[in-house]
Amino acid sequence: MKDNGFFGNIQLSRKVLAAITEMGFEEPSPIQSQTIPLVLAGHDVIGQAQTGTGKTAAFGIPIVERITDHRHIQALVLTPTRELAIQVAEEITKIGKFKKVKTLPIYGGQSIERQIRALRSGGVQVVIGTPGRLLDHIRRNTIKLGLVKTLVLDEADEMLDMGFIEDIESILQHLPAEDRQTLLFSATMPAPILRLADKYMRDAITVTISKEQLTVPLIDQYYYEARDKLEALCRVLDVEVNGTLIIFCRTKKGVDELVASLQARGYMADGLHGDLSQAQRDRVMKKFREGKLEILVATDVAARGLDIEHVTHVINYDIPQDPESYVHRIGRTGRAGKKGIAITFIEPREYRQLKLIERTIKTRIVRKQLPSPADVVERYREVIKSQVIATIEQANFQEYSSIVQELAGSYEVLDIAAAALKLFQEGFKEKQQVDDKSVFSNTGAEEGMVRLFINVGRAQKIRPEDIVRTIAEEADIPGHIIGVINIYEKFTFVEVPEDVAERVLSVMHRNTIKGYRINMEPARAK
Repeated sequence: MKDNGFFGNIQLSRKVLAAITEMGFEEPSPIQSQTIPLVLAGHDVIGQAQTGTGKTAAFGIPIVERITDHRHIQALVLTPTRELAIQVAEEITKIGKFKKVKTLPIYGGQSIERQIRALRSGGVQVVIGTPGRLLDHIRRNTIKLGLVKTLVLDEADEMLDMGFIEDIESILQHLPAEDRQTLLFSATMPAPILRLADKYMRDAITVTISKEQLTVPLIDQYYYEARDKLEALCRVLDVEVNGTLIIFCRTKKGVDELVASLQARGYMADGLHGDLSQAQRDRVMKKFREGKLEILVATDVAARGLDIEHVTHVINYDIPQDPESYVHRIGRTGRAGKKGIAITFIEPREYRQLKLIERTIKTRIVRKQLPSPADVVERYREVIKSQVIATIEQANFQEYSSIVQELAGSYEVLDIAAAALKLFQEGFKEKQQVDDKSVFSNTGAEEGMVRLFINVGRAQKIRPEDIVRTIAEEADIPGHIIGVINIYEKFTFVEVPEDVAERVLSVMHRNTIKGYRINMEPARAK
């Protein structure tokens, strides 16, 4: 069966396996290992699992695996929000890359004409939609759902909260009842969801993924927010980390790239991942145990089962995909009664995932300020001076003198020497254009601030202190930096500093204030 292979102990086609390997999946998460075989066997499944457990792939992999006909829509996924619809569509597109599976997200706020054109052109096999816009297409007769084999209700409790249950029931009337497989995923199981499942699902098998309750008392946990993670990691290694450490990356390719970057900068680093032979693994581990390596860079799977006593730090270079992985990773340090340190690097858009981990493990992960280049120089001042003196005394730098003489015609000699030291210490960096703030560039706020729109106001008895407290707690920023707040009858504007705007937006959108679920987005300019 050379066209098949195994994902954990689940047999999948070569094309699907190649796609998920490229995505960085090495073995199934708990929900994937329990759900995928049931779905492939044709059962209806109720999955009780939170966001961040890998549930999109739990239904995305079998959906792609079972697509045989590229001319018709065969799977329909219902999601509560446009953000989730886009996210699910992107993930299923990646899973279906080599099978040429075409997905189409359908949601409000986007031109319906464009969606109609995409549907008419044919060749869409998986539609991911929000209930309101999908009903719109059904009423206009612009979508053909007569050959749908699989229906997925994703985040069903969210859809209940948002008042979509009646819409879902209307949609279900337009789907084939015979031979239809229904999958329902929900973090909680309120009575209306159970009634829906009872009415529309056949002999459904329930899969419950319970969160591990984890206490890690001897591990100090910190995180750094950074756009350039490699630069940030090197600064932290230079100034704050002393000892033996494991750095976790999400993919094998990520491990190889980080090892190459660290070795090029003079760190004693090597990598461990699933593509290495046993002999290569043994060689790397021997060097690590003997202290010839300071840094072991690994994927989750490669680090499983390693028994290493003297690890002082665990660093999540890539934030783990779920709280369980986080706990397994950081448990590599703090062994045998010794104190350990766990550090996680995040980009602003990953802030929500960090908060999910924090809530699940019921432990605060403390924000730390990145060391500045000046801190690095301060730490290495004596080393740099001694290396420069030794180089001068060796007197074998004449070939560089002519460059300095040429530059001295245009620049101060002191500036040339300082620039040369910076080049020696940090390597050359192109000046980066930060253009991703454009979404915040014209919101009508004062200089250096961003104005954000929130869809609650006086009608919900929202007060300025509610806004300040919630944003400060959730986004981990001091309340006093939050600027002007204007509360109107049904909406509110709040200004926050530009450098934290992306984080505030990431963590507050679809969050709650005083029990009201909110939408938050950059304001349009006045």
